[in-house]
This record gives sequence, structure tokens and C-alpha cells, in this order.
Amino acid sequence: MAQLWGGRFTGETDRLAYEFNASIDFDKRLLCQDVEGSVAHVTMLAKQGILTEDEKESILRGLQNILKDVEEGRLEIDDSCEDIHSFVEARLIERIGDAGKKMHTGRSRNDQVALDMRLYTRQQVCETDALLKKLLEVILKVMEENVETYMPGFTHLQKAQPVTLAHHYGAYFEMFRRDRQRMADIYQRMNLCPLGAGALAGTTYPLDREYAASLMEFAGVTQNSMDSVSDRDYLIEFLSALSTIMMHLSRFSEEIIIWNSNEYQFVEIDDAYSTGSSIMPQKKNPDIAELVRGKTGRVYGALMSLLTTMKGLPLAYNKDMQEDKEVSFDAMDTVRGCLTLFTGMLRTMKFRKERMAESAMKGFTNATDAADYLVGKGVPFRDAHAVIGRLVLYCIERQTSIDKLSMEELKGISDKFEPDIYDAVSLETCVAKRLTTGAPGLEAMNKVIKQYKEYLTES
Repeated sequence: MAQLWGGRFTGETDRLAYEFNASIDFDKRLLCQDVEGSVAHVTMLAKQGILTEDEKESILRGLQNILKDVEEGRLEIDDSCEDIHSFVEARLIERIGDAGKKMHTGRSRNDQVALDMRLYTRQQVCETDALLKKLLEVILKVMEENVETYMPGFTHLQKAQPVTLAHHYGAYFEMFRRDRQRMADIYQRMNLCPLGAGALAGTTYPLDREYAASLMEFAGVTQNSMDSVSDRDYLIEFLSALSTIMMHLSRFSEEIIIWNSNEYQFVEIDDAYSTGSSIMPQKKNPDIAELVRGKTGRVYGALMSLLTTMKGLPLAYNKDMQEDKEVSFDAMDTVRGCLTLFTGMLRTMKFRKERMAESAMKGFTNATDAADYLVGKGVPFRDAHAVIGRLVLYCIERQTSIDKLSMEELKGISDKFEPDIYDAVSLETCVAKRLTTGAPGLEAMNKVIKQYKEYLTES
């Protein structure tokens, strides 16, 4: 059991206690970040005259060889060490001798852990942002191809007013664009280097923290050593943003699941993102959408877990903080997987445009426009509202729609109706008249699509 702290102890750690304390099984994914941090630290130590150039070069070669050997399968990360930090240091000392024992000069495992996790999370923020951008590109492509694909818009899951598929997808473009903005905000706030904070009170060695930070492309250094080793705000913020992404994916998945149902038949999900039934041969299930929806709770759980872990911890570092990794890693992996699969599902999904338009007409989504038509003929809106309510009831009783009624039937409801009513309540007219910013009209949609294209090009 390789440990970094054995001098103070005369007895062996209980094996069960050692395993309970160890984190090597999950923090081994921080190997690259641990080596990167150590390279920067050692380079800085040599610059400050704390290590010789020969010692620096020996340590750097040793670190790079350890990383290469692990990546190429010649060196296995096993549980003989309690964490990835002790594994790297133990292997380094084995390979280069006493020079390896100097690598940790002026550093605590507390600021080392804080640095590794911050480096890893920073990378995850960038990767998540890139996946969000790919999703937005697919959404925008669907929007460009469907500015005149008519469908019902809903409130309370009841058909409300006609919109276009482009407009509906545009709502999700806005959501995921805000998710990208959150990634940028998190990156900016977390991009400070905690290395050099020591255990909690800095160090007496003349470290150049700013130089080490610059080697790892941090914007600067943290300003309080106690906060540096006990801060997990950035991780909580990232998990919160990941939860919001999953909430958006879950809402979108729910709609796709509904649209895919026999009752709606708005979409057909590609076979690559569907499964069948073991007993019912007719089934084509939207399993990917359902799993994305289901995995949302898993990411929420990670956020709640870390919030609960941190809520009662006094300054500075406490071992409780080791619990930040497993749940966070799982949440990061889950969101990456969900974004990748969901984007592929959207890219290959087919739309039944005639079915969508038919649903909009049968759902009386043009009723508000019919009322506006009567207002244009001089009928007070409240009276027009009542007239169209009677008209809708008349249609329901006869299982028809407003546009299918004869002029005689319409006149029987109100003598204000004229032949131009048919054009007024067509889906094309109902949508085209909505030209305010953010509305589904063709002119308004083309403007926003142009803005979205510019945004994706610039970001």
C-alpha cells in the first residue's frame, strides 16, 4: 500500500479502512491532468532555483514516460497506491530515484487534487460546449428546411395556434444557446489556478504561482489559499449547468416521444435510434429519447449529492471532498453521451409534414385567427370570441374543421363571414401574418435563422 504520509504512523492501516479511503479506482482518469500539473510545478521550481535543470529534465522525462506507458498499455494503474497522485510519484521515484522525491517540493496533495480536478473540469466544459454547438447546428439545419412546415403549437398539451416546425425547433435553439453561454461563464470563473496554495496556508518556498498558472493556460491564480483547496463552487456550478442541459434534452425527448406515438405520427425515428419489442413485432420504440429523459434524474442526483456533501464543511480541506469525483465523472459522462446520441437521433429523424399540417387544422389552431377576422369586419372581440366558440362546437359535433364548412354553414353562425374567410383561416395565412420579432412568420423566421447562422459561425 503505497502512501505519501507514512512517517507519522507506526501501525498499518486496516485494509478495509485503506480501501474505503482510496480513490485510485475513479481518480485514475485524472492521470493526464496530474502529469500536466506536475510538469508545470517542476518547471516553475527549476525557474525559481529550487530544482536544478538536470533534476527538472529527469523528472519531466520520467513523467512523460509514465504517461506514455500507461496510454500504450505497458504500465497498469493498480490499487497498490491509494490515489493517482501517489501512483505517479511512486512510479517516478522507482524510475529516476532521488530526483523524483523532490517533485512534490512546495506542494500539498490538497492543492494538487484541487488543480487536477479543475484542469479536468475545464476540459469537460470545453467538450460539452463543442457538443452543444453540434446539436445547435443540427437544429438550425432542420429550421432552415422547415420554415413552411406547418404544425400545431400547444399549451397545456392542447392544440393552440399554428406554428412551423422551424419555429418550434427555434425554441430549443434558444435553450441550448443559453446552455453554451453558461459554459462560457463557468469557464471564465473557474479558470484560475490553485497550485501553490499548499495544504491551506501557502508555502515558505519562493514559488512563482503566476508562471506555473501561465504554463497551464490559466487566466490567473486564486487569491486565498484556504479557498483554493476547499472550493468546489465551480464544480457545483458545472453540475447545475449540466442539469439544465439535461432538463432541456428531457423536454425535447418528451416531445419526440409524443410525436412518435401512433396518435400523433409527426415523426419517424431512424432505426439506428430505435428498438423493437421482444413480444410485439409491430413496435418501434423511441428508446434513446426515453433513456435521455430517464438519465436526467441521474445528473440531478449528482448535483444534489455534491451540494449536500459541501453544505456543512468547515474550512479548509476535508476528506469529504473526495466524494466530488465519482458523481461528477458520472454526470459528465452521462451528459456527453446523451448529447451525442440525441444529436444523431435529430439528424436522422424524418418528419411527416402532411400529418402535422392536418393535425393543426383539425385542432382548430386557426380559431384565434377566425376571431380576428370577425374583428376586422367590425365585430367586438369579445363577441367574435363567442361566435367562434359556437363555430368550433358546430365543427366538433360534425367532426369537421372550419375550412371545410360551406359558406352557407358559416353564414348560419354569423352573417359577417364572407368567402375571404377561407384564406384568412388557412395555415399559410395564419402563420404568415405573425411577423413580430420571435414569431413564426416566414419573414421573422428568416431573420432569426440568419442571426443563428452568424452566431454559430462566430462562436
